[in-house]
Amino acid sequence: MNSGFGRTVRSLVRRGSRTPPPPDLQMMMTSLPVPVVMLDPENRVRWLNQSAEQFLGISASQLLGVPLDHLLAPDNPLFMMIDQVRSQGVTIAEHDLSLESPRLSKHGIAVQAAPMVEDPGAVVLCFHDSSAARTLDRQMNFRSAARSVSGMAAILAHEVKNPLSGIRGAAQLLEANAMDADRELTVLIRDEADRIRALVDRMEIFSERPIERRPVNIHWVLEHVRKLAASGFASHLRIVEAYDPSLPPVAGNRDQLIQVLLNLVKNAAEAITQDDMANGEIYLSTAYHHGVRLAAPGSNKRVHLPLVVTVRDNGPGIPEDLLPHLFEPFVTTKTSGSGLGLALVAKIIGDHGGLIEVESRPGRTEFRLHLPLMADETDNFALPG
Repeated sequence: MNSGFGRTVRSLVRRGSRTPPPPDLQMMMTSLPVPVVMLDPENRVRWLNQSAEQFLGISASQLLGVPLDHLLAPDNPLFMMIDQVRSQGVTIAEHDLSLESPRLSKHGIAVQAAPMVEDPGAVVLCFHDSSAARTLDRQMNFRSAARSVSGMAAILAHEVKNPLSGIRGAAQLLEANAMDADRELTVLIRDEADRIRALVDRMEIFSERPIERRPVNIHWVLEHVRKLAASGFASHLRIVEAYDPSLPPVAGNRDQLIQVLLNLVKNAAEAITQDDMANGEIYLSTAYHHGVRLAAPGSNKRVHLPLVVTVRDNGPGIPEDLLPHLFEPFVTTKTSGSGLGLALVAKIIGDHGGLIEVESRPGRTEFRLHLPLMADETDNFALPG
């Protein structure tokens, strides 16, 4: 924490804010884009700004006076950090912390903690969430990998498809005159040729084709996917919906968004094991959040991504070592999977100028799609009755 910012915070919370700060200073600190929380000597929340409310997902009225160990497990490294600040009287910075509890799930958080000299035992905490930046960086890597798959598909289409057609045709000719014992082998050759061709066809989906974006009602897309899931692969599971009916339309391609959400919901259904099936649940939600801004594909314009679509399941979770590579081509936990489904999801969302995030732990895996809204649209897109 720099000395100027430290003096500003200390002025605001001097003697525990028993003396109200000047209105202009209070307004500045309240609207500061950095989450700031002050703790009293007993680790109770004494003050926080609006950014901290958004960061923690809890209002100030609910947090003031609440002990920090009601929000975080007592063994969280943040408590050791706070103790060091008090005992040594110095500012300490830590990076890549996790703030995990039933009410909070934040990872990759940088924290600065500083003592309040005028108020012994009080500590001020400043948080910085770098997860969105890392997610964006990973997504750029995913898109590069998808382009590699596209180039590979073009080569395979030219070098493999034609020989495959010849192999399949020869197998059919042999099948017509083969003995019963040999016919099984010719059928096997034909089926394997078809399987390889289907894989090449799937890879060709990664080709760089511009998408035509129109206003899309994301709730119609979700309802369509829900009906498909409920009548088929997820008929044995409970599907919970929590939608914001006032959201304006997404700028996107309806069929591709159906493909993305159908893939995510199908993965969620398959993730719930036989042992968890009795309580298996898939949660679908939409919300308006303050998103990040990034350059739209093929444009210098930076777009806002405030619409968040969430697909969550209560399955066993994704192995931790797999999470950083989840959207890379050919990475899968399924014994019969090709590993192209989530890579395609990442590519389609990237083509829409959006962002995809995933968080997973045992009993909870959540995919979040951050999508752009259609400009200058004010229609109310409530679900039909």
